[in-house]
Amino acid sequence: MRIGVPDTMTSDEAPWLTGGPVYTKIAERLRVRVTAGRYPAGSSLPSEAELCAEFRVARNTVRRGLAVLEREGLIVTIPSKGRVVQGPRVDTAYRYQMIASELRAQIERGELAAGAVLPSEKELRQQYEASRATVRRALGVLEHEGLVAVEHGRGRFVRQNRGEGGRPRTSGLAH
Repeated sequence: MRIGVPDTMTSDEAPWLTGGPVYTKIAERLRVRVTAGRYPAGSSLPSEAELCAEFRVARNTVRRGLAVLEREGLIVTIPSKGRVVQGPRVDTAYRYQMIASELRAQIERGELAAGAVLPSEKELRQQYEASRATVRRALGVLEHEGLVAVEHGRGRFVRQNRGEGGRPRTSGLAH
């Protein structure tokens, strides 16, 4: 029997932490769980509230422990998903960025030629299983980059006035 740990519990399962900075001990316990596969790559860690209850510590202490793991690159914080174990399946890009990137690639490859109409918002929503706001944000990125022009009542089109190297011309915009 280890001191302070009941016979039926491993030191990783013990709910209390003593001696030294507690947040480093939380980080170590979570690191062990990740490397042991309890939290595989791409999976979410328990919420801060759940970790506070498990380790019987304040939220700030849990946050400091999680920050250690983020600095190490073991986990990443993804808005609306929480803290996720880093690995090949973790996609940190927002959905609108992915949609904009795919449309940009189609334009650059010539699949969507200058003057071509882009698919409608409805078609893009269905294709990418995304909300209207997400699709509009992706299209807004392309408009801001000068790749797409909007003709109200007609749709969005690939811009025709492209500069050298296939890049759109920018009139007076500083980079």
